[in-house]
Amino acid sequence: MRSPIQVAPLLKSQIKNMLIKRIAILGGTGFVGQSLCNQLSQAGYALKVLTRNREYNRDNLILLPNLDLVQTNIHDADKLKQHLADCDAVINLVGILNEKGRNGVGFKHAHVELAEKIMAACEANNINRILQLSALNADAINGKSYYLRTKGEAEDLLHANNADIHVTSFRPSVIFGEKDSFFNRFAYLLKRSPFFFPLACHATKFAPVYVLDLVHMMIRSLNDPGSYDQRFQLCGPKTYTLAALVDFTATVMGIKRNIIPLNDVVSRAQAAIFDFVPGKPFSTDNYLSAKSDSVCECNILARYAIHPQAIESIVPQYLTHHSYRSRYTEYRRKSHLAPSHDRQYP
Repeated sequence: MRSPIQVAPLLKSQIKNMLIKRIAILGGTGFVGQSLCNQLSQAGYALKVLTRNREYNRDNLILLPNLDLVQTNIHDADKLKQHLADCDAVINLVGILNEKGRNGVGFKHAHVELAEKIMAACEANNINRILQLSALNADAINGKSYYLRTKGEAEDLLHANNADIHVTSFRPSVIFGEKDSFFNRFAYLLKRSPFFFPLACHATKFAPVYVLDLVHMMIRSLNDPGSYDQRFQLCGPKTYTLAALVDFTATVMGIKRNIIPLNDVVSRAQAAIFDFVPGKPFSTDNYLSAKSDSVCECNILARYAIHPQAIESIVPQYLTHHSYRSRYTEYRRKSHLAPSHDRQYP
């Protein structure tokens, strides 16, 4: 694949003809979205972030230059077409790791049906660039969970629908950064668990990728023809078991907990119980997703001149930077206010 930095002369006219100036971002108020908006704003792009609750999210994004925060229902196809009318590209960051029910309907609505509406809105407005945030192991046929199957189905729909629309999908392992729902959540749970910590799916492997590495990859891909119609796997520089990541979190926090690895039968039983706990901190669908290692077969970051950051150089900075109690007062507040199907398990 050609370098995204040194573009072949024959393609320069193509880039000029589809120069992207204004970008619509769906899911822009979340963890990845806030980092992406910040970096895109610094790069000079005009942004339109569509959100269901403008006032709730205004403090995080409203001060960024060239950003319009628009309250709307992105699942309303007509409103979506209307709001995308003045945009040159769409970035879809929307994703849920749990649904209200247990039959996959919520996942299909959030992932597949939204992708269909995005494609229709892009076709109606002659938008020919889409970036899609997906997940490692996303597979419409062989995915082990509703989450993975619907993420795969959304990918397939976007990539196969219209040859005039150039789609790039990004498939990261677990994403970490200051406001992540992985290390922060485990830190919170470890603090609340006295003496021992029962851990499901302890042997599952992850290659955590830093949120800014992911964001820089997306930005560099935006105007790169070499990324068109590609599905990129994104991982950090090291692979760990889930047990090792939880132990690392405890060490960073300076707390001692005896991590108890649960076997497969007990892990599934724990997930089934948590299916009925408000907020679903863990679920059967999470358990099924965790049956597959989240590691890359071919990590694309180096090809885009990005040197991935390891958790050891980043995570301690944000887990110990502020008072842990004050940090999680805010975390609990947001968890309580957010609808249960939007809460994410690592």
